[in-house]
Amino acid sequence: MSEEKMDKKTAIGLYRKMVQIRKFEEKLYFLFQTRPMPGSMHQYNGEEAVAVGICAHLDRQDYITSTHRGHGHCIAKGADIEAIMAEMFAKSTGCCKGMGGSMHIADFSVGMLGANAIVGAGIPIAVGAAWSCQYRKTKQVAVAFFGDGAANEGAFHEALNLAAVWKLPVVFVCENNMYGFSTHYRCVTAIESIADRSSAYGIPGVAVDGMDLIAVYNAAKTAVRKARAGEGPTLIECRTYRYMGHSRFEKAAYRSAKELEEWKKRDPIAAFRRYLAGTLRVEKTKIDSIDRESAEQVEKAVRFAENSPEPDSDDYKKFIFA
Repeated sequence: MSEEKMDKKTAIGLYRKMVQIRKFEEKLYFLFQTRPMPGSMHQYNGEEAVAVGICAHLDRQDYITSTHRGHGHCIAKGADIEAIMAEMFAKSTGCCKGMGGSMHIADFSVGMLGANAIVGAGIPIAVGAAWSCQYRKTKQVAVAFFGDGAANEGAFHEALNLAAVWKLPVVFVCENNMYGFSTHYRCVTAIESIADRSSAYGIPGVAVDGMDLIAVYNAAKTAVRKARAGEGPTLIECRTYRYMGHSRFEKAAYRSAKELEEWKKRDPIAAFRRYLAGTLRVEKTKIDSIDRESAEQVEKAVRFAENSPEPDSDDYKKFIFA
């Protein structure tokens, strides 16, 4: 855990958000294991510090674009958990009216422009949003979340180049969880650090420990402040790890149990819990209450989703045109 001390109120809020994401994902996995659920899912367990540390510096009107692994981003940006869960159930009360599902989840009301099933496709969308912010002089910022595999897509390079040339208010956040599906990133990327690619476009690049919430938080603070001030984009590489397989029930046989356990020893939530109790002197009862309340909130979201109506077969017609 980074040495810089964080404000207690801020720290408790960030911990709460990470726990909400973890409880949501754990419950969703249980649901997919025990009952028929529509579609598929890609879980965020282990990567919570990235979404929460970055989104902590964003306002409601700022924008983010996500990946196929988007639940954590959506929750971190402030979308309603009940609406997200209802979307998982494909119900009309979902944040996409039950028509997007896990891989296309979005909530424009909080600036969440959408998850995306196409690798790297959210990156140029974030650049377009950033251009609109610059054009309208609103001081808004856009953030593109993407994985290590997306850093080898043409969209990544084109987007960084354009954003650098126009000094757009965008932050590129590479969630390097070491594997693009089953391929370790070093098998397809010649350089050690994806952040080093920033030098080709004349923008700052920084690699941080994505399991360390404070490290992510501090890197994001500098990058978002810079973007908001009109000083252009930053590339942040967050070294993190997904605990689950690539999607749904995939067994992740390409990695060892020992590797997984070594990463779990650095769990971002457990580490930040120790930071709260030790450095910030937050009472254990307070921390436990956050865990309990987060679990109850997720259970309430499941009940909301279960009791919500299915979309009407003609509902799609309502959303084709603005």
